[in-house]
Amino acid sequence: MSARGAVLFARYAYPPNELGYCGPADASALLRAEETAGIERHARRFEGAWCYLELLAECAGLSDPLDERVVEAYWIGNDLLDLASSRAVLDRLLDRFRGQSGGTWQGARERARAHHTFQVFEVYPWARLLRDSGRPTALTVLDRCRIRTGVVRSVEGESATVESRPLTWTGGELVQGPVRRESVRWSTGGRSLLGGVSPGDRVALHWDWVCDVLTETQAARIESSEARQLGWLAGVSVG
Repeated sequence: MSARGAVLFARYAYPPNELGYCGPADASALLRAEETAGIERHARRFEGAWCYLELLAECAGLSDPLDERVVEAYWIGNDLLDLASSRAVLDRLLDRFRGQSGGTWQGARERARAHHTFQVFEVYPWARLLRDSGRPTALTVLDRCRIRTGVVRSVEGESATVESRPLTWTGGELVQGPVRRESVRWSTGGRSLLGGVSPGDRVALHWDWVCDVLTETQAARIESSEARQLGWLAGVSVG
């Protein structure tokens, strides 16, 4: 098992796990960077994410679903995504989640990707609920559950103020809104998987948490994946 891959997984998986949305109990296990075997055991119980990690590893000829390249492909994006065809992704999802309905994923034969954006916008039911009902809750979940980019403007203790672009609903389409400032955490109780954050850092955000300090290439990959997914979603009938 890759220790670096395990820690990278934990950085992105901790926020929803802490909130009780994904994965098993005791999210603090993901903050113990020195106990990577424990992180691996915890990661295997993320039903959605682990399915994609296994598929990406298989398609790349890698034995470790927590290989750093595999984990990066799922949360951020890299060349490994191209090795897992849309058909392979959908076939795996049909095998694992055959009884799960509500999203648009079962009709995604040509656009399924082993990336977190696909899980958020097509496997989960929130985009469909938003289109059908315009519920504000659905928009909030989509906005916070996606991996989004931001720029740190100030840091105070374990919190940071960042600028990012929220999702907005036009009544018929999901789009990125104007830049806004928000307060997020990068550490809790003195525990963090980052060495720290500084003003000017380009960061990845998941719920109310700073997951990573990004390179410009990584930030562009996250933004490109979301733009592609929102473009597909605009053309998908979900009625």
